[in-house]
Amino acid sequence: MAVTHALPPAPPLQRPRVLMVASGFASAAALMLFGGLLGIYLTRRAELLQAGDTWLPEGVTIPLQQPNVMLFTLLASAITMQWAVYAVARDDRVNTYIALGLTFVFGIAYVNMQSYLYTLMKFDVIANQQAVLVYTITGAHLAMLVAAMIFTAVMAFRALGGRETSRQHDGVSAAALFWHAMVVAYAILWYAIYITK
Repeated sequence: MAVTHALPPAPPLQRPRVLMVASGFASAAALMLFGGLLGIYLTRRAELLQAGDTWLPEGVTIPLQQPNVMLFTLLASAITMQWAVYAVARDDRVNTYIALGLTFVFGIAYVNMQSYLYTLMKFDVIANQQAVLVYTITGAHLAMLVAAMIFTAVMAFRALGGRETSRQHDGVSAAALFWHAMVVAYAILWYAIYITK
């Protein structure tokens, strides 16, 4: 008489990583946007300098302390965002919430410092094209940061509700991908706008 054995259960289906792919495309599009804006900025700056003029108008200064603090704040936020990915992949709920909360606080600190920097620069938007370019690029980056903060907040609520687990944590990973792209975009514009002036 033949002995039959029950087959083991099928492995659980892995969801497609749609959110990661979409976040990758959004990150690439945002980086291309900043590449185009910075290309226009650097071209206009080179043309003005070749004509013998100065890039910044008379009486306008861009301090370096605030952009440097903003850069280090975003670098610290990239570390805490990666900490959140690490923690959620190991079902460490407490560290996930702490890391996502700290990342959000770093984002708010960046917004605060950027608004303070705008009050210090005192560019006249109507009088010169330099102000339009600087405010367009930095404003676009501020919008990208706010979008990254909203994305992170949504994924934090999903984690709080138990939807982000060690087996399926694409949401936090996708938010981290977009967050890191935003940090890279700022590092590039920090050098192009604030350092080279």
